[in-house]
Amino acid sequence: MAEDGYNVATVQGREVQWDPEQMRKIQEHPCFSEKACHSFGRMHLPVAPRCNIQCNYCVRDFDCVNESRPGVTSRILTPDEAVAMIKKVMAKYNYIKVIGIAGPGEPLANEETFETLRLVHEFFPSTIRCISTNGLLLPEKIDLLEKYGVGNVTVTLNALDPEVGAKIYSFINYHGSRYEGVEGAKILLENQLKGIELAVKKHMIVKVNTVFIPGVNDDQILAIAKKTSAMGAYTFNLIPLIAQYKFADIIPPTPAEKRAMQDTCAPYIKQMRHCQRCRSDAIGKLGHDVQSCVYGDDEAKKD
Repeated sequence: MAEDGYNVATVQGREVQWDPEQMRKIQEHPCFSEKACHSFGRMHLPVAPRCNIQCNYCVRDFDCVNESRPGVTSRILTPDEAVAMIKKVMAKYNYIKVIGIAGPGEPLANEETFETLRLVHEFFPSTIRCISTNGLLLPEKIDLLEKYGVGNVTVTLNALDPEVGAKIYSFINYHGSRYEGVEGAKILLENQLKGIELAVKKHMIVKVNTVFIPGVNDDQILAIAKKTSAMGAYTFNLIPLIAQYKFADIIPPTPAEKRAMQDTCAPYIKQMRHCQRCRSDAIGKLGHDVQSCVYGDDEAKKD
């Protein structure tokens, strides 16, 4: 046992601090445990429509029911609507253990995110709460996340070299100013790394997402895996590019290319190999979503 009272386990050759509650946040979270995805489910609350960066692969889409990818949702919920939806869903699907906010914009750039987290913390204290973020505001919002019991944090980090980042991001909006090119990519990277550092210090379980963009960030991926593992990130999720927006002409990596890259990174950090690239309003077990039924019921009642 470590001096601060946490147990210590050896994972892939390095010591990792943990306590029983942390283990629950892994064992019952379908994104952090491949075994959990067969038994437990998650519910994404689409309460965060605005974003503070523009990725060259991202197209956010509201009122969308036909696509299954990040950044899309059937509709935006208010915090009160989100709480009502949680009550409805958990009454019907008792395997839902995780309440997450993953968009469709950047959760930390929307005040509705924090009001929703406050309500979830108050009314559903036994749930596992998680956030997916681009990391730009993570250092300054980390205390609020801790206050509302967020234990799992996913940070999308696509490059360690700002020159490469400048090819991936059109711009960032930071504290009222717009930054482009290498300048914007450098600010984003500094905050991403600082946010991961702070999250680990607060004993949050960190997952790093990296979008695999052939010809753009191939040479960054192994370095990201090594760097974030050394910082204390728990798992790494390599996401193949969806060819759209400014990267519409890039051919995505093949499944074999993705596996080879994961195998290259695996000696350094645990790989998430079961990602389903979930929608911002996803509900259910991975690969067995039920949000169309849930939101469909609401629309039927309106009619």
